[in-house]
Amino acid sequence: MPKLDPDTIPFTTGSGYPPPLDVPVAGRVVRNLSVPAGATDWVVNHVTVPPGGWSSQRHWHEGEDEIVVMLAGMAVLVDDEGRHPMHPGDVAIFPKGDRNGHHLVNESAAACVFVALGLPEESPCHYPDADLLWTPEGGDTHADGTPY
Repeated sequence: MPKLDPDTIPFTTGSGYPPPLDVPVAGRVVRNLSVPAGATDWVVNHVTVPPGGWSSQRHWHEGEDEIVVMLAGMAVLVDDEGRHPMHPGDVAIFPKGDRNGHHLVNESAAACVFVALGLPEESPCHYPDADLLWTPEGGDTHADGTPY
């Protein structure tokens, strides 16, 4: 059956960011919905961010488009253009190669929940505030390519 119950899907918490970049996302819960559904052409993550938490470090993707759909709660989308409240039903789209780094920050008193959809990561991801670059070949480095 194609209907999924996110509560029954295995999850990960936190992130793979090196310390101390991992601290703001320590409470994040991510459930990859694509794997149990058998989807291989795209990745969709069901993400829960606790009060005070971040969805990720602010980032942009060289080769993958990204879409975020807010399901529950409220967060603030932070990007190069400012701060934008995100409520249930709101959608944000980030085209590949657009250097407008973005992330969601939960400044409310309740958890927020969203889905993020994109392609499997096969190109560099840039983190402009963190002096971090992720590549599929080398993992995390400083933006200049030196080891983190």
